[in-house]
Amino acid sequence: MNRTIQNEALALLQQSEPAQPVLITDAHLTGLPEVLQRYLRYAGVVDKAPISTVRLTQQGVMKQQPGQKWMSMVAEQYFTTKPPAFLWHCTMRPFPLVWISATDRFTGGHGNMVIKLLSVITMGNAHGPEMDQGELQRYLAEMIWFPTAWLSDAIEWQAIDIQSVKATIRQQDVTAVLHVNEQGQLTHLTADRYMSEHGHYRLEPWSVHVQQYYEVSGMWIPTKVEVTWHLASGDFTWFRVEITEIEYNQSGKVTRL
Repeated sequence: MNRTIQNEALALLQQSEPAQPVLITDAHLTGLPEVLQRYLRYAGVVDKAPISTVRLTQQGVMKQQPGQKWMSMVAEQYFTTKPPAFLWHCTMRPFPLVWISATDRFTGGHGNMVIKLLSVITMGNAHGPEMDQGELQRYLAEMIWFPTAWLSDAIEWQAIDIQSVKATIRQQDVTAVLHVNEQGQLTHLTADRYMSEHGHYRLEPWSVHVQQYYEVSGMWIPTKVEVTWHLASGDFTWFRVEITEIEYNQSGKVTRL
């Protein structure tokens, strides 16, 4: 990660509100839909301190269009929960000796993605209201990696059935549906998200499917996921990623997976 990104990550973490010393109790779950309580109890958030910051690294593969070959990628990502924000920087290698860097961010209520060839030549710089919504929706989906954040007062919950519950970030009206099995595992998450094609945006069904769980700091979190667009032309799985290490609250306690 280059120095500019390192400085931006540090600035993002410094804007976080301090972690609260009060532990989450059963009382914090009271009144929530039963399916959400089942998931949070499986995840193990009770008797844990709220997570205020996250640093994680990833490895995986991605493709930008259907029919393309998979590109290997590695990434590092930072989150704050108060305020909700993230910075994600990845490097993809489509060919030997050629790399593409992508920096995805959401901060101050605004989203932006910058894509560069060889870390120098700008290939894309996406921003605007659709990116604002899409990046906040990404943040909402990636809260699966720091599940205490689901208890945020900014989220409104609506039970759908015994295995699904809808989360809405009130201020921006951004939503996602969590699907939970009988054991309490979140199996997948679905939403309508803006997809960009040739500079134009359209809402399309989108999902994150969990493929593996791991215990981190006493909580069970998904560590391997697959992301798919569900298009009229057919499903387009474009991102397969696994977490390789994760750290909460700048504690210095890094879990390597």
